[in-house]
Amino acid sequence: MSDPSLPLQNALIEALRADGVLPASVGKRVYDQVPGAPTYPLVTLGDGQVLPDKAECIDGVEIFLQVDVWSRKVGYFETKQIAAAVIAALDDQALTVDGFNVTVFELSSVQYMRDPDGQTRHAAITFRALLEASN
Repeated sequence: MSDPSLPLQNALIEALRADGVLPASVGKRVYDQVPGAPTYPLVTLGDGQVLPDKAECIDGVEIFLQVDVWSRKVGYFETKQIAAAVIAALDDQALTVDGFNVTVFELSSVQYMRDPDGQTRHAAITFRALLEASN
């Protein structure tokens, strides 16, 4: 089976950039690669892990993918508000991924943290996905 992480990433970006999904303060600022001087708040696709999930009758894969929320507002209110919108948009939702059937897409964990720059709040949201080739 080919690696479905890129088409999955594309599906996530499309889902998060859809109208009305994220708060107006974020708009369409959902990135794989952040531009040089970003406007905050924003959402990025973070690290991921792809694990083969082969069984007798399927050739599947398990993916753990991190979605990151970044804010420069004082406190965690904005960060948590945006994280909640990300989770609502993706957790247990039907995703269309080119060439693959998504059998599971669920929230795995959320971690909130202050970044070392002293200005930025960060939410690291990890999702777990099970996919198989659609043939």
